[in-house]
Amino acid sequence: MTAPDVLPLVSTVGGGFLAAALAGYALKKVIKIVAVIVGLFIAALAYLEYQRIIQVDWTSLQALSQNGITMVANAVTHISNNIDADHMGISPNLIPLASSTSAGLMLGLARG
Repeated sequence: MTAPDVLPLVSTVGGGFLAAALAGYALKKVIKIVAVIVGLFIAALAYLEYQRIIQVDWTSLQALSQNGITMVANAVTHISNNIDADHMGISPNLIPLASSTSAGLMLGLARG
C-alpha cells in the first residue's frame, strides 16, 4: 500500500473527525447558553411575581413545557428507531467517515 492509496481515506477520516469535533463543541456551547437564558427568564418571572408586578399561571407554563419536552422525546425516539432501518444505496466507502464523525462529535460534546 502506497501513500497515494491511503491519502483519500486518511483525509476523509481526519476531516470528518475534525469537523464533527468542532460541531459538537459548538453545539454544547449553544445548549449551555440557551439553558442559562431560559433559567434567567424563569427566575425573572418568579421575581416579578414575588414583587407582585405580574401574575404567572404556572400550571399553563408547566403544561406548555411538558408538551415541548414530549415533542422532543418523540422526535428523538423516531430518529433512533430509524437508525437501524435498511438504507439502500449507501456506499461502503462512507463507513469510515461515519465512524470518525460520530467519534469526533462525541469528543466535541465531551470537551465543550
